[in-house]
Amino acid sequence: MKLLHIDSSITGENSASRAVSGAIVAALRAADPSLEVVHRDLVAEPLPHLTLDVLGNPEGTPELAEFLAADVLVIGAAMYNFTIPSQLKAWFDRVLIAGKTFRYTAEGPVGLAGGKKVFIALARGGYYGDGQPAAAVEHAETYLRAVLGFVGIQDPVFVVAEGLAIDADTRTKAVAAAVEQAGALAIPA
Repeated sequence: MKLLHIDSSITGENSASRAVSGAIVAALRAADPSLEVVHRDLVAEPLPHLTLDVLGNPEGTPELAEFLAADVLVIGAAMYNFTIPSQLKAWFDRVLIAGKTFRYTAEGPVGLAGGKKVFIALARGGYYGDGQPAAAVEHAETYLRAVLGFVGIQDPVFVVAEGLAIDADTRTKAVAAAVEQAGALAIPA
């Protein structure tokens, strides 16, 4: 089984999403030591913004090939300015390819990349969950659910650490709780 681990936070060692995504990968490897893991750090090796030659390439890109080969996907994403990092958006621009991960029909788009299990480590500075005053401007989790659903991936598992910019104590507790939650994850049979 192949796992593709994507990290996109720009904050390096201080990254909550990287800590949580790493904990998810560690838990999944502990449950299945035979898991093949490929790690792509979108900050250390950034992808350029989408260009017409990439969009018009019917064979896709190496990023698409990695995505299609993976059975499991772990994404580390911080929420910056209400949405995902531009580095992660550039990666998705190489994965959402008509005829490869989705197709258009008269009844609407159909995802072609279903069957993958997806875990997302999401870090947010404030509180943006359901029922929070700022929930209406949360576009990271909503975008990720929409884009994954568009390619046929239903029910991604989110491990969220939020309130990280409130104060040091809140950050420490939020990250610890998310890492603990991540440690209990496993790939369903």
